[in-house]
Amino acid sequence: MMAADQTGLGVPPSLSAKVVGSFAYLTIRDRLPTILTKVIDTIHRNKNKFFEEYGEEGIQAEKQTISLLSKLRNELQTDKPVLELTDGLQDTESWNRYLQRQQRLRGDEEAVSWFKSAWLYMECYMYRRIQEALWLNPPMSDFDVFNEAKTQSFFESQQAVMTMCTYLEGVNKNVEKLSENQLFEQFNKLLQVSLWGNKCDLSISAGQGNSQKSSPIDSLNSLQSFILVDDSNMVWSTLNSAKRPGQSGKSSADRVDIVLDNAGFELVTDLILADFLVSSGLARQIHFHGKSFPWFVSDVTANDFQWTIRQTVAANHKWMSMSGVQWQNYVKEGVWCYHDHPFWTQPHEFCDMAADAPDLYSTLQEADLVLLKGDLNYRKLTGDRDWDHTIGFNTALRGFGPAPLCSLRTLKANIQVGLQPGQGEKLTSQDPNWMTSGKYAVIQFSSPKSE
Repeated sequence: MMAADQTGLGVPPSLSAKVVGSFAYLTIRDRLPTILTKVIDTIHRNKNKFFEEYGEEGIQAEKQTISLLSKLRNELQTDKPVLELTDGLQDTESWNRYLQRQQRLRGDEEAVSWFKSAWLYMECYMYRRIQEALWLNPPMSDFDVFNEAKTQSFFESQQAVMTMCTYLEGVNKNVEKLSENQLFEQFNKLLQVSLWGNKCDLSISAGQGNSQKSSPIDSLNSLQSFILVDDSNMVWSTLNSAKRPGQSGKSSADRVDIVLDNAGFELVTDLILADFLVSSGLARQIHFHGKSFPWFVSDVTANDFQWTIRQTVAANHKWMSMSGVQWQNYVKEGVWCYHDHPFWTQPHEFCDMAADAPDLYSTLQEADLVLLKGDLNYRKLTGDRDWDHTIGFNTALRGFGPAPLCSLRTLKANIQVGLQPGQGEKLTSQDPNWMTSGKYAVIQFSSPKSE
């Protein structure tokens, strides 16, 4: 395991823990090469497409990109030193500074290498190097090597999407008649649907199919006992305490930000929750935050966000199509806004954000509530450290608190904080893989006011 303070920010010992490293070797030797091999195969299978669109230039780009990716695969399998990026893009300097920071922490004794570095850093670095290989070989710069997997995941989840859009229409039709308790009940259901949508993660399955087949609403009661921390009451209270009178006379929170995770069914569940927040008057505006390039196989990019709404509009299903039209209108009217920022596709922990991406931190400070989806966001929130399970969520955030925030996460990585004494030990005795199976989940809240 690595030294406790990987950031170089001088985190006090009482607020530090070792970076999770026990699974780094296994992950790099097994899952990451599998993902890279699939990327290489995808590019090769599209060889004819590149030739049809770009002629010989496309064929040369395909060969050169595969050559760079094969070299990358060899580097990670043989524990080569981590190399600086050379593509000269907006985030290149920041990535190279991060590498230099890691090297300074090690001293001159050994180079930063694949097997001897923090798991989170190496995973992020691999995806960035994939993009470098593409960007160095135009006209392939904009090719999404993960698009096929994301598209397949969306279409395989069609029945569940139709079910959810039908359910949403029924809720929205009667939303004005709902009592406060009924409104909370619907909010809680759709928050949990968004939570369990996070099970559909293609980076964990190395790109293998991972879609939603059944109705998530029908599964909520049976899944309730697998939510290890449920702070949904605090999320609800935050939304209600942030309400301000609007022009229509209705009171709403001004803004909820959702830091997205996976495309496909999970993104649909996020859009459905966002629709409900607006239609119920719980929020006036939703700001979505996604990735600026394809990332961790299935993470949402601007193209995925727009494509998903277009596909929903075009669906041969009344309520699915009507949902899509409503979402399109929200975007056109500015009720929904999509953003990306280089920070989301960098290896930094979120406690670094105020210093390394002050513009993004300021943007999040404008929100009344920030919902952060998924496992990678949780790892970055907590620094991917081997915290004791009973350490408080606020403590593990190490000062990150631009606004009240809530992590919606199914557990797929070896980190979890904020549990009751003995809870982690009991889970380990019952199910040794409880932290990595995706079977368990948390709705975990923190507010700057609770520090």
